[in-house]
Amino acid sequence: MKICIVNHYAITPKQAGGTRHHTFAKELVKRGHKVTIVASSFEHYTRKEVHLRAGETYKYENIEGVDYIWLRTPGYQGNTIFRLFNMLSFSYKVRFYLPKLCSYVPEVIIGSSPHPFSSLAAERLAAFWGVPFVFEVRDLWPQTLVDLGNLSPHHPLVILLSLIEKYLYLRADHVITLLPGAADYINQKTSRKVPVSWIPNGIDLSMVPPPKPPVNSEKFSLVYAGSHGLANQLSILLEVARILQEQQPKTQIFFRLFGDGPEKPLLKKRAREFGLTNLVFEDPVPKEELYKKLQEADGFIAILKDSPLYKWGISMNKLLDYMAAARPIVLGVGASLVYNPVEEARAGFTVPSNDAKAIAQAVVRLAQMPVKERWEMGLRARRYIEKHYRIEYLVDKLEEVMVSLRGSET
Repeated sequence: MKICIVNHYAITPKQAGGTRHHTFAKELVKRGHKVTIVASSFEHYTRKEVHLRAGETYKYENIEGVDYIWLRTPGYQGNTIFRLFNMLSFSYKVRFYLPKLCSYVPEVIIGSSPHPFSSLAAERLAAFWGVPFVFEVRDLWPQTLVDLGNLSPHHPLVILLSLIEKYLYLRADHVITLLPGAADYINQKTSRKVPVSWIPNGIDLSMVPPPKPPVNSEKFSLVYAGSHGLANQLSILLEVARILQEQQPKTQIFFRLFGDGPEKPLLKKRAREFGLTNLVFEDPVPKEELYKKLQEADGFIAILKDSPLYKWGISMNKLLDYMAAARPIVLGVGASLVYNPVEEARAGFTVPSNDAKAIAQAVVRLAQMPVKERWEMGLRARRYIEKHYRIEYLVDKLEEVMVSLRGSET
């Protein structure tokens, strides 16, 4: 099949961040499909132009058998009006430039929703070509802005995005969601029963080194690898580090934070004000190098903001990467979370996300566990990934959707 995936923020393994569509596309190509990913040349994660030289407006590239079309979009810093311009520019170019740039008419278009405007452009393109449209729901827009961004449900932007969201659900031939409970949310929003498949993020285990036992050491290192944004609750993590530095100086617990994001400068400033010597900020790590760094850790930490949004589930790349690296996890979550892979796999400790003292206690408990017990936790995490989140298993499900759509067209 010929498949076109439109994802504004898609990246390759040489970049830092989630590589969902590259790993899915690479597996699809191995199975004989032709896949083109359409993305912006301006990298959202680092806020840098990374693919195009001066004067270039687009670029074709083939990476590990996957075709890419990079479209130039205007740069921006932070969540300002310029970011909105970037979104709209990408969406406009998808709809009106792609028919000229794409060397073939795809048999299906997948429109991914890091924001709804690009998915709307993908739907319009599918209608133009007369091919099925698959709407991939990554985040529940605009509910994310209401629950995490604290925007009013009556804000004009929220109202506009609500209309686009409902339109896309009604127009989609199939909806793919990364969140296990989102089918109920989606069907509440529409007047028809929408065909929905849960296909979460997964792990390409060919990129992950074999599980390696942790080394018994006096220093216990806990790693966070991911975005430094408001939803990631890293301000709580800094408070945890301060508590441990003041109350548990002999445990020698050390935090390493890999990544980037809009909150990083403020977090670094706050860490200096706290006088933290048990925490260090490090640069983002490309996906192809990430797992080696993760295996240097004794454990991992992630903290989710307490939000009603998570009653539909979570789909965190970092959490799956942690589990694949076979290390235990301290996970801070809110009361609304209904699906917790760390708890299901018995791969670490789950504590309230807004309670820095409870998180600190969980970290100490993990650090004081015998290495053998931590290794057993890590192996349970790895086995859980191998059973439920292998890319091959998830692409089986995606292929079923594609084949069913092709069958409905004949």
